[in-house]
Amino acid sequence: MRRIRTADGRELALPTLEDVFAADARLAGVVRRTPLLDDPLTDRRLGGRLLIKPECLQYGGAFKFRGAYNALASLRPRAVVAWSSGNHAQGVALAARLLGIPATIVMPADAPATKRRATAALGAEVVTYDRQRERREEIGRALAAERGAVVVRPYDEPLVIAGQGTVGLEIVRELLQRRLVADHVVVPCGGGGLSAGIATALAALAPGCQVWIAEPEGFDDTRRSLEAGRRLANPPGGHSLCDALMAPEPGEVTFAINRERLAGGVAVSEAEVEQAVRWAFDRFRLVVEPSGAVALAAVLAGRLELAGRTVVVVISGGNVDGETFAGILSRTTPVLG
Repeated sequence: MRRIRTADGRELALPTLEDVFAADARLAGVVRRTPLLDDPLTDRRLGGRLLIKPECLQYGGAFKFRGAYNALASLRPRAVVAWSSGNHAQGVALAARLLGIPATIVMPADAPATKRRATAALGAEVVTYDRQRERREEIGRALAAERGAVVVRPYDEPLVIAGQGTVGLEIVRELLQRRLVADHVVVPCGGGGLSAGIATALAALAPGCQVWIAEPEGFDDTRRSLEAGRRLANPPGGHSLCDALMAPEPGEVTFAINRERLAGGVAVSEAEVEQAVRWAFDRFRLVVEPSGAVALAAVLAGRLELAGRTVVVVISGGNVDGETFAGILSRTTPVLG
C-alpha cells in the first residue's frame, strides 16, 4: 500500500500495482475472466474499434464480486457487514458464502427487489433503511459493533479497489494477446472504486491509455470533482434509473487515486443509457442494467471521439429485473444489422 497524508493530517492507504497483482492471485480460479467482445457493425458506425468488457457476466452479476472476495479473503473476519444498493451487496454475500463468513447487508428499501432477493438468496441477512431519512453508514457501523463484524465498504476500501483493479489487468493481458493498443478505457462510476482500481493497473502497464469515467446526469459528482480539484457532493433527494451509481459523493480514497490517474469524466442522459442497454442486447446479446451501460452510452452518444481509435468500454453489471429491462426494450429503437 502507498500512504499519503490528507490536508488535515490524516493518513490514507492507496493500493498499488503490487496490491492489484496480489488480488489477482487470490482471485485465480474464483472469478470469471471476462473476455473483450467486439462487433463489426458497431465499429463501422462509430468509425473505430470498440471492445466491451462484460462484467455483467461476472459471478453475482457485476464486477463487485472481485473486490468483495479480495477483501474477505485477505481479512478473514468472523463476520462482515456491508452497505450497498445491490451489486456490492451481492458481491459480499457471495464472497462470504464461499468463505463461510456470516454476512449482514444494509440496503435501501427502494433498491430493486431483484437485488434484495438475490442478496438474501445468497445467505446474507438484509437490513433495509430509508435512503432519504437514514444514513446507511451509521446503521452499518452500529451493526458491526454489535456483532463484532468487520465493515467492508463498497468502494472506499483499499482491498476492494485492488480487487476491482484486476479488471484492468485482464484488459491489458487480452490486448497484448490480440496485439492491440487501447487509446481509451471508459468505466462506469459511482463511488469510484472500479475506475480507481483499473487506473492503478493501467497507469503502470499501459501508460499511454487514458482512463475516463462515465456517470448519469444529476449524479456526476466525480466528473465535477475532477474539474474542481476537490470532492463535490450531489444534490440530496435525487433519483436515477442508474440505481447503482447514486453515491452521494466520491470516496476519499478513490478520489485521491482518480484525481491523479484519470483523464476526465463525462455524463449521459437516461435516454442515452436506455439506448445503450438496447444496443448491448441487440449487438452483443448482453443483458445490462442501466448503471452498467453508462460507459457504453457515453461512447455511443459521442462524448468521446472514437474515429480511428481503439476504446475499451467496461459493462459493470447486469442485475436488472425483467420488468425494467422489458420496459427499456419497448421504449428504445432496435439496432438493426
